Amino acid sequence: MGERRGQTRAPVRCLKTGTPSVQIEEIQAPVLRRRPAPYYGCHVLLRVDDAVQGRALLNRLIPYIASAADYETRSHWAAIAFTYSGLQALGVPNSSLDSFPIEFRQGMASRAAMTADTGENSPEHWQKPYGTGDVHIAVTFLSVTDDDWRANLTDVKSLIGSLPAISLLITEEFAQTIDARTPLGYKDGISFPHIAGNVASPIPGGGEPIALGEFVLGYPSETGIPLPMPQPEVLGRNGTFVGFRKLHSNVAKFRRFLKDNATSTLSEELIAAKMAGRWRSGAPLALSPDTDDPELGSDLQRVNDFGYSDDPSGLRCPLGAHVRRMNPRDRKLAVMSDVKIHRVIRHGMTYGPHLPEGVLEDDGVERGIFFIFISARAPQTFEFLKKEWINNGNFMGLSNQKDPIAGRNEGTGTFTIPMRPIRKRLHGLDNFTQTRGGEYAFMPGLAALRWLVELSD
Repeated sequence: MGERRGQTRAPVRCLKTGTPSVQIEEIQAPVLRRRPAPYYGCHVLLRVDDAVQGRALLNRLIPYIASAADYETRSHWAAIAFTYSGLQALGVPNSSLDSFPIEFRQGMASRAAMTADTGENSPEHWQKPYGTGDVHIAVTFLSVTDDDWRANLTDVKSLIGSLPAISLLITEEFAQTIDARTPLGYKDGISFPHIAGNVASPIPGGGEPIALGEFVLGYPSETGIPLPMPQPEVLGRNGTFVGFRKLHSNVAKFRRFLKDNATSTLSEELIAAKMAGRWRSGAPLALSPDTDDPELGSDLQRVNDFGYSDDPSGLRCPLGAHVRRMNPRDRKLAVMSDVKIHRVIRHGMTYGPHLPEGVLEDDGVERGIFFIFISARAPQTFEFLKKEWINNGNFMGLSNQKDPIAGRNEGTGTFTIPMRPIRKRLHGLDNFTQTRGGEYAFMPGLAALRWLVELSD
């Protein structure tokens, strides 16, 4: 988390980009910076029952919040975001509330049909307090050691204890495993969009830079003009929208699928790689199609430096592989879509202990990923990705085939692996992830946080 109370902020510094200057001192760190590795921390969800106390809490939290400018100087920091009901609880005037997009105002739970959160994933089955309307503020505490964030959380709990109208609803802990793998065994956190003007976090191979306004409000988007933003300008500028998802990983089910479909020519590890588009080490199939290359998977200078235009049929990386769906890169799509306006900044944090190696039956323990996505177009972008790129195959010319890892396959899904002389089609894909909860939130810039504090009843 950030420096403690009493911190004095330096004057705003601007990063010249050729377009309007980027006010990196005013943008919260997760918008432009990759999360650290290793990482430890938690998400804290709060309810506000008195606007005055809510603003007092925010005033005390602001010094802890890291900007994109000072993030790398800290070993621990915090980020903060607000749901629509949270902005209401803080006393934001109706004229401002009405300027937010309808999807944000309605909330993730009420739009479950747009995100395929049906059946076992529907909000009625979500863990409380997700989807109840009680979540007003989400604060993420993150550090490179386990002790730092716990010390900061203790401080904040003491502060909350002095404000009786503030309720701590839940504390969700997470931490990177020793091998930096997700519960399904894949290395995570190895990509980040190439954002124009963002010199600190780009990774080679990101393709043509994407306009900053696709991720941060108040700057030109890919159309050349800024996207509509909440009003007044001080509230919207340098802010963005965030989606927060708690996803349970059905590890035993995934392992059984790999085992049941393995052959002499398709090992379990190769099937897992074909489904993801990367070996579980992180090495991309586009660069290492036949054998795993852990050294490549750990090399940030090479691990994302590839495209798909030279693999049109998917012999190296299947068209329907998860990472190819979520970022088609330079590949022409069967259904016209502008890839740049559908990219999101993704931060994933793992929770729960790994299922022991070789275990093929579920042990009932909660484990999975906190999936955070950031976009100035979210939640529209997230709903598009879920509907069109994850749960539909038309844009890749794959008919009704869904994402083999993140799609709602319901035990009847199929996945095509192009091979010579005959392709291989896997049947019986199931749901390998299950939604435990989620919220849409707004992540304001630092000036907007100060504006919220100064509101009056």
